[in-house]
Amino acid sequence: MVAVARPALRQDVRPDGVYTRDDLHGDTVLDADVVIVGSGAGGATLAAELAEGGLDVVVLEEGRYWSTRDFTAEASQMIRQLYRDGGATMAIGNPPVLYQEGKAVGGSTVVNGGMSWRTPEKILDRWWREAGLDGIRAKDMEPYFERVERRIHVRHQDPESVGKDNLLLKQGADAKGWKVIPNLRNQVHCPGSNNCAFGCPTGAKQSALVSYVPRALHFGARLYSDVRVARITRDGKRATGVVGHVVRADGSNGHRVTVRAKLVVSACGAIHSPALLDRSGFGSPSGMLGKNLSLHPNVKLVAIFDEDVRGWEGVHQAFQVREFKDEGLLFAAVNIPPSILAMTTSHRGAELGALMADYDKMVVAGMLCEDTNTGRVRNVGGKPQAFYQLSDFDADKLKQGCALLSEMLFAAGAKRILLPFALGPHAGELKGPDDVRRIFSEPVPKQTMEVVTVHMMGTAAMGSDRTRAVTDGFGLVHDVDRLMVCDASLFPTPIGVNPMETIQALATRAAHHVLSNPRRFS
Repeated sequence: MVAVARPALRQDVRPDGVYTRDDLHGDTVLDADVVIVGSGAGGATLAAELAEGGLDVVVLEEGRYWSTRDFTAEASQMIRQLYRDGGATMAIGNPPVLYQEGKAVGGSTVVNGGMSWRTPEKILDRWWREAGLDGIRAKDMEPYFERVERRIHVRHQDPESVGKDNLLLKQGADAKGWKVIPNLRNQVHCPGSNNCAFGCPTGAKQSALVSYVPRALHFGARLYSDVRVARITRDGKRATGVVGHVVRADGSNGHRVTVRAKLVVSACGAIHSPALLDRSGFGSPSGMLGKNLSLHPNVKLVAIFDEDVRGWEGVHQAFQVREFKDEGLLFAAVNIPPSILAMTTSHRGAELGALMADYDKMVVAGMLCEDTNTGRVRNVGGKPQAFYQLSDFDADKLKQGCALLSEMLFAAGAKRILLPFALGPHAGELKGPDDVRRIFSEPVPKQTMEVVTVHMMGTAAMGSDRTRAVTDGFGLVHDVDRLMVCDASLFPTPIGVNPMETIQALATRAAHHVLSNPRRFS
């Protein structure tokens, strides 16, 4: 008998309290204490905390509901399934910066690497000092970080799940005498399938999909996926709910969905939250709505070794090299599937085939840069468009980081390194440690840089001064009643580390504020 493969997708299996487009057969009107737009790090956390506190919560998510069993190693399928616009969104500038957002229940936590770091103390001090935020310093935030870390199980990796690509990264850092630390990740005994960016197929990564969303549902929250919110409704300066539409399978608008609520929360990320507020007619006396966009520009290097690396085996980013953290640079090993890696190189034809034949010998290393410039988000044709110019200072910092990272990878035994930019008229390839000086001796036009990010921040920044900030210290929009922002839009500055835990801690803090002030939000 020939075995018949079981379908990978099980859209028929959903927990109670989750509704999709298949459940909405006409225009729908819902009432709730709180409506939250977005189900990622901010939205899902806030929903769980408020529902546990006894509030009636409705969460609306534009993306689809997918369960753990739906996630596979078919990277191109997962990108189309889990990323907004198939991961092809960009901030316009020189160079353009490609950015990726999750679009599914659980938001970008479904497709991030799971790094879970508290906001650095110096950043919280800066927010307290410059933005005038009370109760935001490390001691104040400690209970919220602790609560989040218990909920999402923040731990180091089991040693057995660390792959050779990460061990080589650490080997290079040790050879240089540089500080390297094990990563903290939201995972429960991760087996190291290195599929984090395409949906964890084991459920080990404690994304919002498997942590905060189930908790919110347990306490009575209702979650509607496949609902695109068009605008926030209002009565004068008071937010009263939201209006949107079911997203049909072809992406077009279906039935109308209206939610009436006592508190409205935009938790759809630093690109979409300012756009939603703007097209709903909510401005800011500061003039800063949509401005102050930070991106943590990222670049990658591909190091080719003589030995098998098999980077697809082992966890995503088991270590971070923090030797240059004070200069705003972090290094880590990130495996990229071959189909996607091939698309990002300048190689073509037989040359590309020869390069990809060495895929099993590659270490792909990424670098995060804490940026000093800011951009903005504008509504263009009713949709958000980001604009961002990489500063000359940050471009030089990226060059410096590439040189340092190349030195480290050569120290680990790399034979060739592909850079994320061209060196003058030549290809961006280094063939030994002596070549590293070419990064500084030859011109690197900014337009040749391949820059990406998954950390968009700051477009509805917190601050006590309504003339300088969009929201107060709990995310409540200045000069508006019953309207809150709960995502990385709130960050007054970039934070230099992965933002997920900061978002979740701020959401937990915001929930505590709402529950502690029932008369204000009843």
